[in-house]
Amino acid sequence: MSEPAWLAELNPQQRAAATHGDGPLLIIAGAGTGKTKTLAARVVCLLQRGVPADRILLLTFTRRAAQEMIRRTQAYPSASRSENAIHLNHGTELQSAPATCHAPSIWGGTFHAIANRLLRQYGRAVRLAPEFSVWDQTDAEDALNLLRQELGLHSREKRFPKKGTCLDIYSRCVNSRRPLASVLKRDFPWCVECEDGLKRLFAAYTEFKERQQALDYDDLLLFWLALMKTPDAGARIAERFDHILVDEYQDTNKLQGEILLRLAGKKRNVTVCGDDAQSIYGFRAATVRNILDFPKQFPGAAIITLEQNYRSVQPILDAANAVMGYARQRFTKNLWSNRRSDQRPALVHCLDEAQQCRFVCRQVLEHLEAGVPLRKQAVLVRTAHWSDMLEVELARRNIPFRKFGGLRFLEAAHVKDLLALLRILQNPRDEVSWCRVLHLLPGIGPAASKNILRHLAENGYRVADLNRCSVPSAARPAFEKLCLLLDELAGSRGELAWPSIVGNRDPGRSRPDVGPSSDADDPHRTGIPAQIARIREFYDPLFRDIYDHAEARARDLEQLEQIAATFGSCEEFLSELTLDPPSATSDWSGEPRKDEDWLTLSTIHSAKGCEWDAVMIIHATDGIIPSDLATGDRYEIEEERRLLYVAMTRARNWLYVCFPLRYYATKNELGDRHAFAQLTRFIPPEIRGKFEQWKLTMPQPSSDDAVAIMQQTDARAEIRAQWT
Repeated sequence: MSEPAWLAELNPQQRAAATHGDGPLLIIAGAGTGKTKTLAARVVCLLQRGVPADRILLLTFTRRAAQEMIRRTQAYPSASRSENAIHLNHGTELQSAPATCHAPSIWGGTFHAIANRLLRQYGRAVRLAPEFSVWDQTDAEDALNLLRQELGLHSREKRFPKKGTCLDIYSRCVNSRRPLASVLKRDFPWCVECEDGLKRLFAAYTEFKERQQALDYDDLLLFWLALMKTPDAGARIAERFDHILVDEYQDTNKLQGEILLRLAGKKRNVTVCGDDAQSIYGFRAATVRNILDFPKQFPGAAIITLEQNYRSVQPILDAANAVMGYARQRFTKNLWSNRRSDQRPALVHCLDEAQQCRFVCRQVLEHLEAGVPLRKQAVLVRTAHWSDMLEVELARRNIPFRKFGGLRFLEAAHVKDLLALLRILQNPRDEVSWCRVLHLLPGIGPAASKNILRHLAENGYRVADLNRCSVPSAARPAFEKLCLLLDELAGSRGELAWPSIVGNRDPGRSRPDVGPSSDADDPHRTGIPAQIARIREFYDPLFRDIYDHAEARARDLEQLEQIAATFGSCEEFLSELTLDPPSATSDWSGEPRKDEDWLTLSTIHSAKGCEWDAVMIIHATDGIIPSDLATGDRYEIEEERRLLYVAMTRARNWLYVCFPLRYYATKNELGDRHAFAQLTRFIPPEIRGKFEQWKLTMPQPSSDDAVAIMQQTDARAEIRAQWT
């Protein structure tokens, strides 16, 4: 029997990875080598072998990546005709498949989304109620700030880290599995003297979350690992999956590596795909060691290297291969391409930053005139602020551009206010949400809100008793409206409470491992849009007094109400928004953009996974690439090398690496104080032959200027004359 046509389209290495049998498999996929296509083909091959779809787990770096993987899988003819139909069962869903779909679904999503789903079903094994709240970054920072003040750490004579830094330190400890002292010494040296205070803060933070049955992002992974360590639930979770596939494995942290090791169980049917040369998220505690050590953790693992690049011309790949050739530890690979070109990438030596900006603008316009749209060109920088001067020059020359960034939807204060009210309905022990809601009321500050929370706890979180709580007279009208709202939404029981955890069982459930009971039994989980509409009746007059631009914010809340209509439960809705939030808030369309084309400005980290016809890397200066903040040890320096490699391999046809020789001090914009820089250490003399050397000079005077100079008086003759 001949192989399917779609399988014949794969190159030999891709086909070997797709058709690999059982056992651990490591796919080293270089930049632009078709790893998504390969993983999708492997899923189809597993289905054809008879592996049930719902026994396949697909772990990706983003939810969108999981959706794209399944979309490509469904595109294969054999997959679309198969009775074992393919659907994506998102990690945040609580049912094994959508209600309208009778076919089994692949479990797909990020580590955090899958953790959320498993903990909803099996969390009682680690003393976690299924109705736990999930805090986003802002919620976690607010909780740390509250505890920071309660512990008196904000009023010390010496500086103590702010809430955002505290959360960064905590997250780095959790995800890297390193002790606090080690993290402070290596990553936050200015906080070393605060170690004792941070220990107290993190201990209080852990107890605070436990009392409220709330998890932050890091806890989702911690509790998943704890769940996998339990003899019963851990074994059952490992048993339910026949094959596990992990994308972008080089971007996982040590905690995720430990989870995968236990998830694999005795079957060891694990496929991980990634590129050690593109491991660039160390600041998020990701470690390249996970992918480098995979053969040791899974002895006998097959290793398949994808080296045929379908993106870049060969001279760009030659330069990128040369840069990575100096890496201390790596899986050896040499990217090659059938796309040939006689033009090498350019190494552009500029006199200063201003000349670099002029060169970039001129080169962008030259490509535009040659038929390369602006949207197929990009300028990449190590850190966002290094494009400031370029942005001014682009605006002066009327070159439209877009820069990645902006306020995330869930970071908008009015959205968080409304979600806090929903979180109270789901989890009445969530003091962070209670404080946010209570502080909306005029006259209620930290002391009053603390008294109200104490009253709630003493009365078992019964809304019927809330109105008897003493509050400042200025807050009484709004407080009574809040009590009425919560009383209505709580239903006839008059309480916002879920059963306390006793052992691993809830008396209302027949099995300890199943998810929450059906929505029909729970008034908290029916009619979410109606609940939001009722909440808005209470909230609208408050937020119009608190925030500016009320109409735009009101449309955000309308959109939130529409989004809620697509979910079956409040629990699912809140988890989805927290784990996969929309990127920005909305407003009515502004003035139309007459020019539909634009240049992309991006940090290298944000550019990962993208490609453009022409790429300009600016500030390829030692101290910027590598950053002077990331040269503490050889591991950090090696990650900076990989960062340059990622930037170079975003280019399809043209690559320009720009190096300004002189930098002026910014203290005085009109001053002459300056320093000379060095070209990045990652392009040593031995490999500069892979580049064309472009050395820009100061503009030469025109012929008219030259004549004027020749006609000037001989200054030296005048000086000599005064001494004769």
